[in-house]
Amino acid sequence: MRIRRRSFGDFVKAFFAFLALAVLLVGVPGALATQIGWPLPDGVPSFDWLQQEITVHTFLNILTVIVWLAWAQFTACVLVEMKAALSGVGVPGRVPGAGPSQLLARQLVAALLLVGATAASFTPGLSQLGNGYDANQKPTVAAAQATPGIFAQQQEQASGAAAALAEQASHAAAHADAGGSTAKQGDTKFYRIQPPEGRHHDSLWEIAQRHLGDGRRYKEIFELNKDRVQPDGSKLSEASLIRPGWIMEMPGDARGGDLVEMPDEAPHVSPDVQQQISDYARTGDHAQGGGGSGAQGGGHEHAGGGATQVSVPDQQRPAPGTGHQQATAVGAESDSSFGLPEALLTAPLLAAGLLGALGRRRRQALWQSAFGAVGGRRGMEPPTPSGDAQDVQDALLVGADPEGVRLLDRSLRGLAASLAEESRALPVVYAAWLSSGDLHLQLAQPAGKPPAPWQQGQDQTFWMLSRTDAERYEDTDTAAPYPGLVSLGTMDDSRLLLNLEAVPGIVSLSGREADRAAVFASVAAELATNGWSDRMTITLVGFGEDLTPLAPNRIRHLEDIEALVETMEAETRQRRGALGAAGHDSVLTGRTGPAQHTRWAPHLVLLAAQPSAEEAVTLAELAADASRLGIGYLVGTETGDLPGAAWEMEITGEGKLLAPLLGLELDAQLLPVAQQRAVVELFVESDPERDTDGPATAPPFLVDISEQGRPAVYARLVGPYEIIGLDTPDGERSALLHEALALLLLHREGVHPRVLSSALWPRGVTDDVRNALLDRLRIWLGTDPDGTPRLGRDASGRLTLAKTVVSDLDVLRSLYHEATQGKGVGSRVVRGRLLTDALVLVRGPLLADRPEGRYRWLTHEIVDAQLPLLVADTGLALCEFHMEKDRTEKAIEALNAALRTAPADERLWHELLRATHSTGDAARLTELATDLIGRSGARGLPPRTEALLDELLPTWRDAIAAVG
Repeated sequence: MRIRRRSFGDFVKAFFAFLALAVLLVGVPGALATQIGWPLPDGVPSFDWLQQEITVHTFLNILTVIVWLAWAQFTACVLVEMKAALSGVGVPGRVPGAGPSQLLARQLVAALLLVGATAASFTPGLSQLGNGYDANQKPTVAAAQATPGIFAQQQEQASGAAAALAEQASHAAAHADAGGSTAKQGDTKFYRIQPPEGRHHDSLWEIAQRHLGDGRRYKEIFELNKDRVQPDGSKLSEASLIRPGWIMEMPGDARGGDLVEMPDEAPHVSPDVQQQISDYARTGDHAQGGGGSGAQGGGHEHAGGGATQVSVPDQQRPAPGTGHQQATAVGAESDSSFGLPEALLTAPLLAAGLLGALGRRRRQALWQSAFGAVGGRRGMEPPTPSGDAQDVQDALLVGADPEGVRLLDRSLRGLAASLAEESRALPVVYAAWLSSGDLHLQLAQPAGKPPAPWQQGQDQTFWMLSRTDAERYEDTDTAAPYPGLVSLGTMDDSRLLLNLEAVPGIVSLSGREADRAAVFASVAAELATNGWSDRMTITLVGFGEDLTPLAPNRIRHLEDIEALVETMEAETRQRRGALGAAGHDSVLTGRTGPAQHTRWAPHLVLLAAQPSAEEAVTLAELAADASRLGIGYLVGTETGDLPGAAWEMEITGEGKLLAPLLGLELDAQLLPVAQQRAVVELFVESDPERDTDGPATAPPFLVDISEQGRPAVYARLVGPYEIIGLDTPDGERSALLHEALALLLLHREGVHPRVLSSALWPRGVTDDVRNALLDRLRIWLGTDPDGTPRLGRDASGRLTLAKTVVSDLDVLRSLYHEATQGKGVGSRVVRGRLLTDALVLVRGPLLADRPEGRYRWLTHEIVDAQLPLLVADTGLALCEFHMEKDRTEKAIEALNAALRTAPADERLWHELLRATHSTGDAARLTELATDLIGRSGARGLPPRTEALLDELLPTWRDAIAAVG
């Protein structure tokens, strides 16, 4: 039910609903009692009564009994619906067998209560947020709107204006000269913002809905009135910030009794208000000029601009160029021919989750392939994406904000740990806002003073943590307190994360099917891969059949709504029983208890298919208690009218996520179908279970390892960073040039200019600075003898290096590939020489001496896993080469050289144990086992290593104990 001002039609509907209820509840039993009488026998019937002839009177009595039963059932339905409507808590209970009857009762009660003060709470919605947990709790009064908000804040009105507002509560503004108004002189109309009525505040959306016939036209009203001085001296600077007593000029086609046409007389408007409107009308030219600079005198005060207004104050907006990826846009040089998917560039948390999950998947594939045959095995090099998949991967690299995810995760877990130390329960959190690095939690109700370093926000329902304080948090072994948080979009540079599992009911999403699917896919992908959740189940119905590869352990698909209802009914019963048995009132208290890591994981249901009316009612009943159980529902609907929906949202074709009753208009976070398929392709190609018996993957760049292939520029990356063949650049830009070259050397397939910008300047950079760096890098690298620049671009516009610019990692890969899949396969001597040369190149870990604070983009790479595996494979292959000729010491030497770079590779230790055992020196083997145990630490030896020692040295435990 949409909250709105009552019209004459509402009163007519309420009158007829009252008559219908009176007839059905009073008239029907009265008519039965007076016209037909009591249908049942007066005494106990005898056996002879059953043998009497059946007459018309008998049929009438039977029919009368049926009518009495139907009346009783309908009366029960009315009582149940009336109780739910007046309490405003939960979804009405179901009367057995009363489907149509209860639906009729619901409609009549709704029509009747529409004109009452309780209409705002007839269905679960934001009118209950903040007070649904305590019926006696008064709404919080906010003195100023200092952070974004999502539920209604009752505002104190200035005492001097109270009388004037009350006097004008039902009237419009008055006579004035239209001045520079945008409407025609005779058609100019004005509207005066009304004070709160019950719990209902006026908003531009509802004004446009009433007087223009379409709430989306609120922007026209905003444009007519923005930055114009209001009677209280403040200005309209945000569409969601309006206050009682303000005057709004309306478009010429506005209609309705609350409007005042000018310069016609308005007899019901006081002279003071007439003068206010007259003065306001003369500010029309100012409004056209747009010369205002924002609200004054508390212009950010949330004083009645709608039931659930959201706004971001000026002091919280990042300055131009300071936001994450704010200024990393590619200049005309690189953007003229291609771009990257905007949906992922503007979704930093989603991109970070996908990128992290993709990296883990690729590392898993690498380690899994490590147990294959030595030499020629598949998986050393992950597949290089192309086409849309390559663009999406670049967009993930540019858009991802892993630091923001890390801070969010640590902040939430740190809050949970602090509350547990104080023996306090976790507060119910409806939403979180990320604004300029600060984190704001929006609570369902006041929860006392937050633990340090958290601070109270603009009122008792907001807890705030600054980015500086968040950076002080360390990792803590605490269960994720709010795993159901998911990004919906941005509003005024602030990002909204909705806690789906805490919503008191269903969240509905209307709009075109394709637009809804993009929202659903974004929500599902972020929930499946985010970094602030431990465990969860995501059930998808009606969409996203291909999303499973993102997180097979989290995502599951159900065929239809019937299967969903059956599943959720069983899980709802199970969770209620588990909570009761554990003595918890909600999953939040369970997450801070002894079993915090083993239970209370959320279950989030994303239903894109349109449910029928009966299915919607069933889902609403399941969702009525879902927030306490850690279950959330996001349901798509074509009409926007879904029974039991607590929050109603709409996605437009322009990518706006609208929630008028929440006061929200977000730039929606989307994952369109093309990007969805490309993301899934990246994960499928990286699946460790996919085609494991296929041919070995060749390196993306092979070097000519003969004398004729000597490079012009040689960079040593494996170990300390060193460049041969170029002069060291002067000045402070040298480190930046070296870092850019390292990134290009690690990606011989090409680097998108935006990826380079994001890697070097994670917090953003302007086009001119980036282009200046590329010019300096191009000059530094120089040209080949034929005049070809060593820094060029491929057909897609990505930056590439010439083949004459080579790194030792390129040479290492080429030597190993040639030894195991090239010339070394047919010649043992060549294989030994190539493997020896390869191992000589290894001087330590990748970029061993890189300066602190730089090369953070390496966290997105898997080269830190590739290099140790490559070195280990080289050492194992060289060990095998020497053992073929019983050169044990040479084999041990090769293994020890590989262990310096890959000390955690279990295969190297196994071969080292075998080679040492072959020497016949038990003391030496015992010493090696002792060293290995010391390296393993508290975790102990891996099972396979223990088994090998049992085979090679059965008395190793006693021998090591004797050694001490």
